[in-house]
Amino acid sequence: VHEIGGTDDHIHFAVTIPPTVLISEWIGKLKGSSSHFINHLGKDTLLYWQRGYGVVTFGTRNLPWVIEYVRNQRQHHASGNLQLRMERTEPD
Repeated sequence: VHEIGGTDDHIHFAVTIPPTVLISEWIGKLKGSSSHFINHLGKDTLLYWQRGYGVVTFGTRNLPWVIEYVRNQRQHHASGNLQLRMERTEPD
């Protein structure tokens, strides 16, 4: 995991995943284990994930700006300075 950032209604991860790992399984385990952990803290707030997810791939040359973008999610959304390929949730 290189970076985690988000806003009130979504989260972005910058991660390196080897090609031998199925992204769908990795995401499923991430969602399941994080929900289990948060929901068993004994707090009033429960964590619910949306059904789907989006994946955008980049080469290692782009990793620095991807990390910066993810790290500063709140500022990008507040200023409207968004990278649409990182924010789009609808298929082309």
